[in-house]
Amino acid sequence: MAADAGLLARARELLAEHPVVDGHNDLPWALRMQVAYDIAQRDISRDQSAHLHTDIPRLRSGGVGAQFWSVYVSTELAGDAAVSACLEQIDVVRQLAARYPQDLRLATSAEEMEAARSEGRIASLMGAEGGHSIANSLATLRALYELGVRYMTLTHNDNTDWADSATDEPRHGGLTRFGEEVVGEMNRTGMLVDLSHVAADTMRDALRVSEAPVIFSHSSARAVCGHPRNVPDDVLEALPGNGGVAMATFVPKFVLPEAVAWTQAADENMRAHGLHPLDTGEHGMRVQREFEREHPRPDADAATVADHLDHMREAAGIDHLGIGGDYDGTAFLPSQLEDVSGYPNLVAELLRRNWSEADLAKLTWRNAVRVLGDAEAVARELRGRRGPSVATIDALDG
Repeated sequence: MAADAGLLARARELLAEHPVVDGHNDLPWALRMQVAYDIAQRDISRDQSAHLHTDIPRLRSGGVGAQFWSVYVSTELAGDAAVSACLEQIDVVRQLAARYPQDLRLATSAEEMEAARSEGRIASLMGAEGGHSIANSLATLRALYELGVRYMTLTHNDNTDWADSATDEPRHGGLTRFGEEVVGEMNRTGMLVDLSHVAADTMRDALRVSEAPVIFSHSSARAVCGHPRNVPDDVLEALPGNGGVAMATFVPKFVLPEAVAWTQAADENMRAHGLHPLDTGEHGMRVQREFEREHPRPDADAATVADHLDHMREAAGIDHLGIGGDYDGTAFLPSQLEDVSGYPNLVAELLRRNWSEADLAKLTWRNAVRVLGDAEAVARELRGRRGPSVATIDALDG
């Protein structure tokens, strides 16, 4: 259902003043998979809708003011190979900011996010998706921070040596002692602890030990859609005590119960063709579309995502919500939210549900900026009390 024209106009006006901070976009990995980082082949200053969910014209149309670019690393990589791949991801984000300086500005702080907004540029931040990217090294964690990474997702789809993932068999019962040390060192540096992808027990352990606000960069409500990637109510209810933010995602299998089984079948079809389920290259998308033609997918839309946000607001409160679309990290997206130009449709739907403009400004901009600023303040205080950790996984968990 198309958004009401009047509500859509109001949504665009609101986003002009309070643009979206999106918690998670996998454009860097898509550029790796599609063109081996030859970004001249994907000039995002122009429409790239034939290849990508993301380009600058559509970011502008969608009212995006800040983007956490995921510097994701597949769990098929480990050790030094994972670290190198993460560095390559960081490098391409820096290349994009250098290539499009009129539109993108690298940002590493809440102050720099606000500066980018005042300049009319899109603040470009980085989040490392998967704790395997540090190869069990706190020194590597600190190096990623120095290179501009401002959150790390503790796991991806598989467990790390120190934290359980939501989509792997539990091995640690949450965080190990070294995992707790990782969280503590992230607090000390000012890197946000991202709890998307982690098991519920890992979420609870991280909330117990973290001295700074946490985030969920792209997770929705488990009570609305019972996928393990989503956040249980008890964790949402604990967020106000921590000060963190849960950023609702758009991935259909995480927001629409009917889409869970369909996506499992689509993923198996990809594997049967020798492809990774997250392959969004031309061949991968061709295989996905052929499957979709034969097996019509259940269709989520902006209202589906709004149902999650309604529930998350009830459980956590308006001060603890955000948006993390997961564009270019998933093959399928809801109607009205097919690419990064779609955020006004979601805001219009929330306006239809009588969300106030003050609450929407918190959802789109203020909460995400506040949580990064709060983490910076905690880090300043902690660095005054303790130096860099020299802990090792062997010493703590061996």
